[in-house]
Amino acid sequence: MSLTICLRVIRNAWHFYYALCLVFKVVCGGFGIALLTP
Repeated sequence: MSLTICLRVIRNAWHFYYALCLVFKVVCGGFGIALLTP
């Protein structure tokens, strides 16, 4: 496995992880607002 492929895989994994965290924050924020509002 060449270095460029490794770097590409790592970068793709990082983007996926970042998007996952963003979705998680939005969902948690939505739940927090739903719980706080009567």
